[in-house]
Parts: sequence; structure tokens; C-alpha cells
Amino acid sequence: MLRWVRQQLGFDPPHQSDTRTIYIANRFPQHGHYVPQKFADNRIISSKYTVWNFVPKNLFEQFRRVANFYFLIIFLVQLMIDTPTSPITSGLPLFFVITVTAIKQGYEDWLRHKADNEVNGAPVYVVRSGGLVKTRSKNIRVGDIVRVAKDETFPVDLVLLSSDRVDGSCHVTTASLDGETNLKTHVAVPETAVLQSVANLDKLVAVIECQQPEADLYRFVGRITVSQQTEEIVRPLGPESLLLRGARLKNTKEIFGVAVYTGMETKMALNYKSKSQKRSAVEKSMNSFLIIYLIILLFEAILSTILKYAWQAEEKWDEPWYNGKTEHERNSSKILRFISDFLAFLVLYNFIIPISLYVTVEMQKFLGSFFIGWDLDLYHKETNQRAQVNTSDLNEELGQVEYVFTDKTGTLTENEMQFRECSINGIKYQEINGKLTPEGFSEDSPDGNRHSLMREEELFLKAVCLCHTVQINADQTDGADGPWHANGIASPLEYYASSPDEKALVEAASRVGVVFTGTSGDSMEVKSLGKPERYKLLHVLEFDPNRRRMSVIVESPSGEKLLFTKGAESSILPRSKSGEIDKTRIHVDEFALKGLRTLCIAYRRFTPEEYQEIGKRLHEARTALQQREERLADVFNFIERDLELLGATGVEDKLQEKVQETIEALRLAGIKVWVLTGDKHETAVSVSLSCGHFHRTMNILELVQHKSDSTCAEQLRQLAKRIKEDHVIQHGLVVDGTSLSLALREHEKLFMEVCKNCSAVLCCRMAPLQKAKVVRLLKTSPEKPITLAIGDGANDVSMIQEAHVGIGIMGKEGRQAVRNSDYAIARFKFLSKLLFVHGHFYYIRIATLVQYFFYKNVCFITPQFLYQFFCLFSQQTLYDSVYLTLYNICFTSLPVLIYSLFEQHVHPHVLQSKPVLYRDISKNAHLGFKPFLYWTILGFFHAFVFFYGSYLLMGEDTSLLGNGQMFGNWTFGTLVFTVMVITVTMKMALETHFWTWINHFVTWGSIVFYFIFSLFYGGIIWPFLHTQDMYFVFVQLLSSGSAWFAIILIVVACLFIDVLKKVLYRHLQPTSTEKAQLTEAGSGINCLDSMCCFSDGETACTSVRRMLERLMGRCSPTRVNRSWSSSDPFYANDRSILTLSTMDSPTC
Repeated sequence: MLRWVRQQLGFDPPHQSDTRTIYIANRFPQHGHYVPQKFADNRIISSKYTVWNFVPKNLFEQFRRVANFYFLIIFLVQLMIDTPTSPITSGLPLFFVITVTAIKQGYEDWLRHKADNEVNGAPVYVVRSGGLVKTRSKNIRVGDIVRVAKDETFPVDLVLLSSDRVDGSCHVTTASLDGETNLKTHVAVPETAVLQSVANLDKLVAVIECQQPEADLYRFVGRITVSQQTEEIVRPLGPESLLLRGARLKNTKEIFGVAVYTGMETKMALNYKSKSQKRSAVEKSMNSFLIIYLIILLFEAILSTILKYAWQAEEKWDEPWYNGKTEHERNSSKILRFISDFLAFLVLYNFIIPISLYVTVEMQKFLGSFFIGWDLDLYHKETNQRAQVNTSDLNEELGQVEYVFTDKTGTLTENEMQFRECSINGIKYQEINGKLTPEGFSEDSPDGNRHSLMREEELFLKAVCLCHTVQINADQTDGADGPWHANGIASPLEYYASSPDEKALVEAASRVGVVFTGTSGDSMEVKSLGKPERYKLLHVLEFDPNRRRMSVIVESPSGEKLLFTKGAESSILPRSKSGEIDKTRIHVDEFALKGLRTLCIAYRRFTPEEYQEIGKRLHEARTALQQREERLADVFNFIERDLELLGATGVEDKLQEKVQETIEALRLAGIKVWVLTGDKHETAVSVSLSCGHFHRTMNILELVQHKSDSTCAEQLRQLAKRIKEDHVIQHGLVVDGTSLSLALREHEKLFMEVCKNCSAVLCCRMAPLQKAKVVRLLKTSPEKPITLAIGDGANDVSMIQEAHVGIGIMGKEGRQAVRNSDYAIARFKFLSKLLFVHGHFYYIRIATLVQYFFYKNVCFITPQFLYQFFCLFSQQTLYDSVYLTLYNICFTSLPVLIYSLFEQHVHPHVLQSKPVLYRDISKNAHLGFKPFLYWTILGFFHAFVFFYGSYLLMGEDTSLLGNGQMFGNWTFGTLVFTVMVITVTMKMALETHFWTWINHFVTWGSIVFYFIFSLFYGGIIWPFLHTQDMYFVFVQLLSSGSAWFAIILIVVACLFIDVLKKVLYRHLQPTSTEKAQLTEAGSGINCLDSMCCFSDGETACTSVRRMLERLMGRCSPTRVNRSWSSSDPFYANDRSILTLSTMDSPTC
């Protein structure tokens, strides 16, 4: 019970030690006082709430928001003191907002619970009591032996005990964990590999000691002690023995494994990353505006309270004859009365803070994010992948990007490798028609058509075929003589590899005569010019980013022990003592200048004594439980030395489609592009030139190969001086990882100054954390620019998470980047539409939404403030309580929400073909202080017109009602409210450029709904209402002709100034966007003198209407034939489904 309570409260019992001891099949020692360790059960919990904590936890989270907490305080004040308005006026909107948000979050969490229950209830087979028992996934315990069949997913993290193969190996794919679709081989230790039946496994007595759970998918340190008769055998366990939850068994009939990590302690669960909350610039502006409006509210409340007491200083106004004070009021404290009055005014004016703003913004972001996934222009047909939104909180940030940081491999390039050239023993070779041909020879020349390989060439190709982690499709390896078609012709082998480079090299070797035909047990089989050879695989020294190389130790058919190593030239050449080192170095640089990815290959022969020493050291390092990685690194360095260089390879990585056009478009939009890559200097520069990141005319500056602070600082000063002198020329900067570390350590300011004056920056030889450091450096600079990072691999995750907006490419380097990103797209070229169209629209929509909300609430509350001057500051409300409650919830909420979802002030094609329009919205241009001031002043102006217009036209005449009755305060307040609802709705209509039937329905429908509601509310006596001040008020108001005249006159007076301002600004100071609206016809819309088309039967007013609509930049989509020429840049046929209405019109 206690454990259940702790789980519900989210407490995890702390682990007592750094390692865990697991008794296989839970056979605990019988002797001594053994206390078994406690482990988590196998339930996966991705949900946020439980039935018990949903209400308190959700309420706590919602009331952490300033606006919600503020309205809660106002509601409590209304309950505690006598206030002019009912507590319902604050309580109902607050309840509505809280309820809507709670329902949304509750529904999302219910879906998570549903998914969890499906996973936790999946059937599994466990070995218990000498047989296979079917149970549910959530019932698996640490120590249970689990059976998994082919194509099933592993339900826990298992240590492999045995498989249906004699060598105890199995193949798995980890696509759901890291996106890598290649087959990975996992092996069991020899002592358990032979136990292939349930009966044998039930007799196994063994103990596993391993590290406590950690998130790293590729790290596992442990050892297994197997008791056999009188002896105990200890074997090391590493990542090759661990089968991860979420991975899938392939090409193997069944395996047995022991559960070591369960439930929320599995590596998959530990990688459920709770991302740090990113806040958009719009959200920050919104909070600033709230504070300003809070200050306005306090000022109005304090001023009203002071004026009330100033007015009441006169005896006749302090206690008029018609409103005498009670004895209690006369004797109460003046300070308490002042506070009470201040709070009453605070309640009266509190609607100036828009409570429904947050819920509307949340709905707009959530619903608006679907447009990205639905956009067919962001769909990649070849891979059947569409754009993905992982967080909708940053939609508008896509319209504010100033810096783009991009990876190279797999982001700008395809990550599809093709073998191009190689260097063997100092001679360059090319592959021509499946043959290795030395440079300078053609296929027809005497030496270009050889059928045999020289010794050096054969050894080089064998090294390529043996030093890798490539797998072959299991269906092709069955059979003694290799893969054959039914007609007797050999079929090409299908290779799987985690690295595209390795796959390209092994395929190239097979084409020229040295074929890797697969593995059998601990042997690797190679066919050299048709002659099969078998090499015994002794050890694999795995690749790691620090060493930048991998090695294998094999025993040749002749019994020789050989080490084959391949890796970056910076890690191989310094460790080579013989071979054509200088010539190979030159060739590597030449390959890099052509934009090829380079690898160097070397080997070493061991004497029996050397091999014995190596085997001993490797065993000690691999069985260590503490500091295993450091010990292994030392041993690997000891082994990989005194190498003999064989040669180098050059593999081409193709550029993705339209990369050059996309980078040029980003530059035109005022966005600076930085390329951050781990590739070597020459390769990176070559690719930068080919993709248009660097121009041929650009002055390329270099900050590379610096070893000391002083030389780095001197070079930076020289570069800064050179930029100042050549200020007319465009500059590009190349920095490498080591120089960058020095520059960031002591000379950060100088380095940033140089970078900001360069139009393109390339950082090569970058470690993943260095990428994040560069992004953070720019993000936190004094200008605080909005940054975007885009990448496709696990090494890009840190910079993707660091940037304001992180975008993952659905590439071939796994899905970690996609999982940790805010948005995911299939190709780099889609970035242009994501920013220039979606980003532009999202920003314009939400900027207008936020400012319109503040505007309409100023319009709402200012007449209430002005009314106090006419009612002796008695806190009499101008509007009925129902109107106060429903103004933001019903009467004015839908038009702005629909606008914020569908508005397109310029056609998507124009935005994409004219990237310069992106500059109009940069640096939060539409949510700056000037636009905010304009909307606020406009709100106050309209409010004054509503109040004083109604007062001048109707207030002095008391007998203008149709039945001769007097014109009372409720009628006056209703007149002001009616004018206000119509005006703020019409103001939204003026801001709308893109009209759909939904816009028409909600805009005119809101006004109609207000009239119908008021007629019913005031026309019927409702039995559940305590008082009904509005009975027949609205009907009487509408029966007055002068009231109708006043409504029309005041609405026109309010909006005329706004229309005039728009017309004058469009003529005198048009922005690039407004020019694009006026000239959109020239971009492909078939209209003559207007951006709108009209039918033949036009009225006499049509020319005026046409001019006004052109000036307002508005067009009805039903009247436009948007036909784009095939020569238009980027997307010739815009297939965006953002348009809701028909696009074709026969009248154009």
C-alpha cells in the first residue's frame, strides 16, 4: 500500500548502490541474510495525471498563470465585499477558461493513459516453474527470463541469453529508438548461448552485476557469473549483449533474455525527455502588455477612488437626501472605506485585462499547427513523410528567425554515399565499369583492363570488406554457396549498415572483385576474385567520436593475426609509421577539395606474444565495472599504433534538391546561415561553395589550426581589421573546432564581432556540444536574435534543443533529431515555405489577435470609467451583468479566432517567391511598442466616441423612445454596448484580407447573435433570475428611429478614421507587403487593374468599391483565379490546403 501511495505521489525510492545484482530466474541465495533489491515494475507511464491528482494538479498549473490568478483574486474580492457587479461576472468567464483548458489537457492525458494501457497489457511469455507462462507486459519482474519471437518488440531491457542460432546471435532493428533501420547484431555469452530450450534455461544458475539505469542507448556495463558444477565463469557484458525495449527482433526465430531494466527504468523510458520550455517572443510581448494594462487598471481605480472622496467633500454630495448612510457606514474607518472603494473600482474595471486571451491563443496555436502537417508542399512523396509539429507553442517564432544554424551531412546533403575515388599505396584510382583503374588510364588502355588485383590493392579491398559493421539480409545468407536466383545466376547481396559510408565502400569493393559474403559464428567470409576466404573475427574495437576510428582484429586463413583500422585522416595518419603517408595526405586533401568524404585505411601485423598481451589487456578492460570506457580507450590506443598505411577512400554525398535556392532565399529574407559540421575543412568549404552558402565572389576568411590563445587572438584582430577595410565586399568565415574553443574561451566579444560582419559562417570539425555552444553564444548576445537550428542526426540534438526553434530532418542518421525537435520536415528545401509562408502567417495572425484583444477590452471598460463622472463615482455599472460576462466569451470571441486561423494577407505563392517580404515582420515588428500604442490609443478613441456620441445624440433627450417613455441609464448603457459590439466586430472585418464562408458566417453571425440574444434576454421574464433590469429595454431601444440613426452614425464615425489612416498610409508610406498586395496581379492573378475580379453586371459604385478594396489590400478568394506560371521559383503549383474556398473563376 505504501509503495502504491509513493508511486501515485511520484516518489521513486533511491537506489542504494552504483550497481544492481540480478539473480536470473529470481533464484536468490538461500544462505545468509540476503536482502533482495527493490526494482520498478514494468509499467510504462507517460501520462501526467491520475484520477486522484488531476483536479488539484491541473488547477495548480493553471493558477500559476498571472491572468488566471488575477481573476481568481477579483472573484474572491467580489465574494467578500459589496461590489457593484455580481461575482458571476468574474467567476463565469474564469470557470469557462479553466474548464476548457482542463478538458483539453485531460483529453490529451486520457489518450496517453489509453496508449499506456495498450502497451502495459500486451501479452508476453515468461519462463516460470519449468515452462512458458503467458502473462501481461506489466507483470514482468527484473530477473525473469522472457521469450521474444521474430518481428516482436522487446517488452523490457533484456540481456541476451540464447537464440535459435548455435552462436547465440540475433539481429534487431532499433528504428523506433533512434530511427536506424539497419540490422544490428547482438550476441550471447558462450556459456548461455547453448541453452536453447526452456528446460535447460530453467536449470541455469547465474548472476548479473550491472550499472544502475541510465539514458544512454549505446552504453551498458556489466558482467555475468555463470555457475557450472564447481566453477564460476565470469564474462563481460556490453551494449552488444543488451536488447532494448522498443527494438524489434528480425531474421531470428526466437530469443531468450533476462530482464535487467523494467518499466520507467528502461533506456527507452529514460529517453522520454521533458524538454525545457521554450517561450516565444510573442508570449513575452503579451506578458509585457498585461503589465502595462494592469498599471492602467490600477491608475483608473485609484483615480476613481480619489475623485469619489474629493466629490464627497461637499456635504450635499456626501449624503444626498435620496441615499442616506446607515449608522454602521457613518462609524466605519475611513481607511477601510477607502480600501473597500478601491477594491470595488478594481472589480468594476477588471475586464480591461482580457481573461480569454490565453485560452484563445492556446486554441489558435493548437488548431493552427495542423496546417503544417496538412500542407502538401511539405509532403515528401518518395519517403511518404509529411511535416510534423512536436510543439505548437512556437508557431509564430517561425516568422521571426534571424539566424539559421544547419548541419551539413544529411541536412544539406542526401546522406546517400557513392564511391568515387581511392588512393592505394600512393596511387589514385577510380571505379570505371566495375573495375579499379589508376588515374590517367582509361578502360581501353593496356593497364586499364586488368582482370587481377595487385597485392596492395587486394589487401586494401580486404581491409574495406573486413573492417565494418555491415550486415547481410539473412534470407540471402542461408545456403552453403551464397545467394543464387532460381536460374543459377548470382543475385547482388543486399547490405544493411548503420553508416552509409561503410555500405558504399563494401558495395564498391564487391563490384571490383572482393565481396563480403557474410558472417558465420565468429568468422567473416570474403570472396576475392571468386576465391572464398574465411577470417576468424577475434575482436572489434568499436568506433567512437573521440578516437574517430574503428578497428577489427582477425586471424587470416594462414593463421596471421591482423589489425585493420579505418577512420578520419587526423586519427590514422599520425599513428602510421610506414606506407605512402605524404602522397596519401595530398590525395586526401584533393578528395576533400572535390567535396568528397574521406577515410584512411591502415593495418598492423601482430606477433603471437603481442597478441597475447593485447588479449589479456582487452579482457581486463572489458570486465571492469568501474571506469570501463576510460580503460578501454587506453587499451585501444595501445593497440592502434605503429600502423602501416594502405590508402584512403573518397565517397561523394549528393546535395539535396533545391538547397542552393533555399539558402539564397534565406539570405534575401535577411536571415544569416551558419553551417556547423564535423567534416574536415576542405570538404566543408567545397560543399559550402557548391550549395551557395559561400559565393565565388565572396572574400573567404579563415580561423583554423590555431593551438594557442595568442595566435588565435592575433588572427581575430587581423580579420576584424580586414573586414573594416574591405567593407564593400561580402565576407565568409571558416572556423575549425580547436580554434573555436580558443576563441570562445578568451576572445568571445571579438569573435562575435567578426562573425556578425560576415554574411556566411562555416564551422568545421565541430563536436556536438560545440555546436550548442555556438548557438547559445549568439542567442545570448546583446541583440538577442531569434535562432533556428536544423539537423538530422543525434549529434545535432544539443543545438536543436538550444536554439529558439529546433527543426529535425527526417533523414538516414536516425530519428533522435526528429524526436527532440520542435518541428520536423523531410527535406531542407521545405524550410523556405515553413518560414516564409507558415511563419509569416502565424506571426501576423497572432500579433493581430493579441493587440485586438487588448483593443476590444479598452473599448469595453473605458465607457464604464467615463460613466462614473456622471454617477458621482457611486460604482454604478453601465452594462448589465450578463453583458459583462458574455462580451468576451460569446459576442466578440469567434471572429478573431477564425481570423487567427485562416488569415492570408498575401497569397502564399507571393510570400515564397518574394523572400524579402519576410523582413517586414522581422524583429517583432508588429508587436513592438508603436503598434501596441496605436491599438491602445485607437481603443480609447473608439471608447470616447461610443460614450460621448451616445450621450450627445441620446442622453439629453429623455423622450425619444417610441412609446414616449424616458430614456433611462440601462437604455443608455445598452446603446453604448450595442455600438461597441458592432464596431469591434467591424474593426475585425476591416483587418481581414482573406474572406472565406467561415469568416462571413462568424463576423455577421456574431452581430446577429447579439441582437437575437438581447431580444430574448430582455423580452422574456426569466424565473431563475434574481433581478431583471433589462426587461423590455432592448426592444424599446430598437423601436426608436433615432437610436438606429445614432448606432449607424457612431459606428461610421469610429471606423472612418481607421479607414482613412489605412488609405493614406498605403498611398504615402506603403510597406513591401502592402506593395505586394497591390501588385499581386502581376505575379499571376489574371486581373487587369485590380487584385480582384468582378463579373459583368457591376453596379455604378463598383469602381469606387474596386479602388477601396485595392487600397485595403483585400480580395475575396471566390473571385480570384490564382494561376501561376511554371517558371515561377520554388513551388510552381502551390498545393497548400490553407485555402478554404474555390480558387477558379470564369470571370477573370
